[in-house]
Amino acid sequence: MSERILVCGSLAFDTITVFEGHFKDHILPDSVKSLSVSFLVPSMRKEYGGCAGNISYNLNLLGAQAVPVGTIGIDAQDYLQYLNNLGIDTSMIQMRPETFSAQCHITTDLDGNQIAAFHPGAMQYSSENDLSGQEAGWAIVAPDSKEGMFANAERLHRQGTPFIFDLGQAMPLFDGADLQRMISMSSILTANDYEAEVIEQRTQRSIADIAKGLQAVIITRGAEGASLYTDGQEIAIAPIVVSDLADPTGCGDAHRGGLLYGLAKGWSLYDSCCLGNVMGGIKIASQGPQNHQPSRVEISALLKQHYDLDVKF
Repeated sequence: MSERILVCGSLAFDTITVFEGHFKDHILPDSVKSLSVSFLVPSMRKEYGGCAGNISYNLNLLGAQAVPVGTIGIDAQDYLQYLNNLGIDTSMIQMRPETFSAQCHITTDLDGNQIAAFHPGAMQYSSENDLSGQEAGWAIVAPDSKEGMFANAERLHRQGTPFIFDLGQAMPLFDGADLQRMISMSSILTANDYEAEVIEQRTQRSIADIAKGLQAVIITRGAEGASLYTDGQEIAIAPIVVSDLADPTGCGDAHRGGLLYGLAKGWSLYDSCCLGNVMGGIKIASQGPQNHQPSRVEISALLKQHYDLDVKF
């Protein structure tokens, strides 16, 4: 089996600001129909981001052969060079010179809640970036344009490459029929607990029922760890103890990176989920989605400490 991992999704710039207060104190439920609010955000950072970029970054930390599959605009030459400098294969990143790259503007409050606005830019052409014939042991279809997600899923399914479907920020784009169609092509479904509730509502199926037709469904639950649904069982994956909650941006992508690494190496689903939790826990202690730099020795130590897993990368 090929050790290459195709990481389909957005490549974007994240502009991250911090509101030194709590959204709940400024958004009045009775006034939502005429909502007009502004927040003073004294700090601002611009980061390399996007799901394909973030997941590939985490896979690269672990020593995996990540191949991001996505589209960028004329403003992303520095991002492309940055990925090349990390040693990440950029051969499946397509540049669209007629547009800007995708941009996400995120404001986080002191509770870790986030309000985001997203401009798709070059991402809207992602369906034209054909991955057919690209060998890989595993792949992921992460948030991207709806057309791009379906195109990548269909190409992966047609050539027999197992993949994870990660709904994430693409949730508003998919109705119940869309979700059923994507799930039917995938091997594993991942979502956070809120997204899982939306999936259940739109498909009118429980997560446990959806899992019956898949290799697994994995639901991340933040500080409560994760739930693994497989072989008719729901298995709790305990959280890791995190001392510093610096920034939740990119934690889900870090988890997906750990999960994919384990799957590509032939680990059990449980062990792969444990690594996902460790990578998410490491990420949340760092500002931005691609600034954490743990060594593989440190990652191994955390797996041993929290899950009693002896792993050498």
